[in-house]
Amino acid sequence: MSADATAPRAPIAHVAEGADPYAWLQARDTPEVIAYLNAENAWQEAQLADQAALREQLFEEIRSRIQETDLSLPSPWGPYLYYSRTTAGEEYPRHYRCARPADDSNTVDEASEELLLDPNQLANGGFLSLGAFNISPDHQRLAYSLDTSGDEVYTLYVKDLASGAIETLPFEDCDGSMTWANDNQTLFFAELDDTHRPHKLLRHRLGSGVAETVYEETDGRFFLHCYRASSERQLILLLNSKTTSEAWVLDAERPGDDFTCLAPRVEGHEYFPDHGQLDGQWRWFIRTNQDGINFALYQADADQVPRREHWQLLVAHRDTVMLEGLTLNAGALTLSLREGGLPIIEVHPQGLAAYRVELPDAAYSLYVQDSLEFVSTRIRLRYQSLNRPAQVRQLDLATGAQQVLKETPVLGPFDPDAYVSQRLWATAGDGTQVPISLVQRRSDLGKPVPLYLYGYGAYGESLDPWFSHARLSLLDRGVAFAIAHVRGGGELGEAWYRAGKQEHKHNTFSDFIACAEHLIAEGVTRAEQLAISGGSAGGLLIGAVLNQRPDLFKAAIAEVPFVDVLNTMLDPDLPMTVTEYDEWGNPEEPEVYERIKAYAPYENVKAQAYPALLVVAGYNDSRVQYWEAAKWVARLRVTKTDDNLLLLKTEMGAGHGGMSGRYQGLRDVALEYAFVFKVLGLV
Repeated sequence: MSADATAPRAPIAHVAEGADPYAWLQARDTPEVIAYLNAENAWQEAQLADQAALREQLFEEIRSRIQETDLSLPSPWGPYLYYSRTTAGEEYPRHYRCARPADDSNTVDEASEELLLDPNQLANGGFLSLGAFNISPDHQRLAYSLDTSGDEVYTLYVKDLASGAIETLPFEDCDGSMTWANDNQTLFFAELDDTHRPHKLLRHRLGSGVAETVYEETDGRFFLHCYRASSERQLILLLNSKTTSEAWVLDAERPGDDFTCLAPRVEGHEYFPDHGQLDGQWRWFIRTNQDGINFALYQADADQVPRREHWQLLVAHRDTVMLEGLTLNAGALTLSLREGGLPIIEVHPQGLAAYRVELPDAAYSLYVQDSLEFVSTRIRLRYQSLNRPAQVRQLDLATGAQQVLKETPVLGPFDPDAYVSQRLWATAGDGTQVPISLVQRRSDLGKPVPLYLYGYGAYGESLDPWFSHARLSLLDRGVAFAIAHVRGGGELGEAWYRAGKQEHKHNTFSDFIACAEHLIAEGVTRAEQLAISGGSAGGLLIGAVLNQRPDLFKAAIAEVPFVDVLNTMLDPDLPMTVTEYDEWGNPEEPEVYERIKAYAPYENVKAQAYPALLVVAGYNDSRVQYWEAAKWVARLRVTKTDDNLLLLKTEMGAGHGGMSGRYQGLRDVALEYAFVFKVLGLV
């Protein structure tokens, strides 16, 4: 590296011999790499030094809207209410329980309150991510796991809640999951392989100091995950790739027995089982794509592990409705659907007519947040929109009656009607209609304004509209916010996802460009006022569209961006690579190699003008390695033809999700917003 961190010029990474001139940046922990990353960090700080006061103003502004000392909505389970408290000045919530009131209300009894876990004490000012937080069925012990670096490798602990004694389990390379059997003595947990894939399920009996392997998955495309069924009577071991799944089940009362396969894997068949009741009888419920890509629901006798030919159709496949999930209670089954780009909750109470939950907004986010106890007659839904703070709504399963139990407070002056939330549709080059969610101040309607456009478009993930306290700092300065629901996401069902992966990945990028062009054509914004943002696979999206249409945007933010996609997918020893073949393809195949190479952001950097760009990476990120961002920035810096800002910030103590504390997260948002304001000339 030919840069001095104190020099008033951008760091220039040296060019090495070989096909990839910046591959040397992959040599983690070497003095040369650390020096380069530190120099980039210093350059970023120097370039944004004049915004220190603005960043602090934004931080305090966002913080002032958040009720920092708050109580979560308690969840009833057995003889207790379980809940958490946030306290002003503390990064993490504390976890508590208290005696369950006789009237079955959500009122906390502080006289019987017990502190279960205080992550603030455990973090001691450093990085901390809480993985598992699982109470034993008899409520006597807490199993929890901690990641203290951001690399998503966890240490396992068991706390005796009566004595307070904590045991550190002597196991390494754990993925953080911990699942109790009904004997309150047996824990199942997963071990990571060299590529950071949960590949082995182990069984540990408390006090033994050892664990035995229950199952080992040798196919590198498959991850394993163990969880308790809704009934609490069965344990389920799910093995799944991006396209195929297989489930094994075990009586939770007999944790020493072997798991039994529910249906052997067949390539392309995805199924997800749960265990509950139908008409008072114990049944297996299986959500499966065997009848079509949008999934159907089957049921089967639970007296024995049913073979696939014994499954009986319960809810048929529908061409225009995606069955995304299933929630089971003793008296009802609740379907999570997706239709017309929106999430739908459909309840089937036993013995009563099915119904759909009615909601007030045209575009929103909705999901089952808490099914409560299996015998409960109620569940909790989480609902929000771009201009409406998140609400927890209690739903009476039999009647459909709703009650708002808690709404996330917004402190200070806030009127949701001062903002307008809209659903727009852009037309892609092939005629496909692509949805856009847009929110802006009502007073800004009818004129072009600065706009912050966000996108992702991978893995079938749905970016349903969500509320943000921080985003008000954009809106109140006249900046509109939009989400481009591009192909590759799941907003319009499985077909929408498949139309943006593998050989169709180009649709993700062209859809995003079409959304930007539509917002400009409709007079919502102008190219010189348009900032774009995306993270991880969304960072790949940002990198690709910047290469294709840099003229369309003024500023861009790429967080932990997957921009070195070709080289990463060529290295099967890296975390995630093999299982990602089903998403991107295997570039060892010549046609796949050429396809990925055609859009990979790192390979396609050109001698052209680019918008101002802020790139954020995590040094301990195990999903998207820090060097992807570093190599991309290094190549951009010597190739692009403009003088616009190009900044790289590497969080040296963080992973894929950035810094772990809530205040640290707010400071990151303040930095990004200040960057946008600077580039768009709003400060």
